[in-house]
Order: sequence, then structure tokens, then C-alpha cells
Amino acid sequence: MQLTSFSDFAFRALLYLGTLPEGELTSISKVTDVYGVSRNHMVKVVNKLGHAGFVTTIRGKNGGIKLAMKPEAIVLGEVVRALEPLKLVDCSNPFCHIVPACKLKNVLVEAGNAFLATLDNYTLADMLGSDRDELLVLLQPPS
Repeated sequence: MQLTSFSDFAFRALLYLGTLPEGELTSISKVTDVYGVSRNHMVKVVNKLGHAGFVTTIRGKNGGIKLAMKPEAIVLGEVVRALEPLKLVDCSNPFCHIVPACKLKNVLVEAGNAFLATLDNYTLADMLGSDRDELLVLLQPPS
């Protein structure tokens, strides 16, 4: 299973936000500078993370973004479920004539569930580990 760049950018943003002191705001521009990714794409990602409840976005002069919950509460599987269209195969568009006898769809659903079950075992805190300071140094914007 391959995740889209949308989820990739979401995990990157969450990792960056997770390295900041609790409650500290940052900007989308800082996140995009750190990773060298498209600001327009990251705006969409952060918006979706906000709607899903993982990120708090504050508008205005003193606004910014921050984690909406502790890293220990952000389960990786839940992030993927909120961001990805998880249908691995569409047997109806265009209609596949072997659907009545095909067992592939069930196997792919089972595989997708196993993938998500594995991600459900990990949180953002697990990804940050005990080396948050080292990660923070690595996530400094290039000079």
C-alpha cells in the first residue's frame, strides 16, 4: 500500500509541530521551509488536519498552527483514515464482470485493515521518540 503525498506532508507537519514546546504556534511557511515542499499543498494539508482535529489553526496577526492534542493521543492509523481514500480497488467502475466469483477484493480489504491495524499501534509520540531535541535540530529551516 502506498500513501499519497498528502499523508506524507501531513506526517511531516505533525512531526515538526510535535517537536515544538507544548502550545507553541508556528506558521505553515516555517513548516514548508523546513521540508522544502509546496506551500499551497501544505495549506491544504494543514486545513484537513485542522478539520480532523489533529491541528489547531489560529488566524490573524498573532495566529499560527499547533498540535490540537498531545502527541501521545495522535494515532497514526487515525491520521491515515482522516486523510486517505482507503478504497484499494473499485470493482464497480467500470464494472468488472468477474465480481461474482472474485476473491481479490476481500483479500485487499483484509490487507488494508492489517496495514491500518499496524499504524494503530503507534502514535506521534512514538515517532518523536526520546530524541526530540535531535529531531528539532534536524528540522531547522535551511539558512
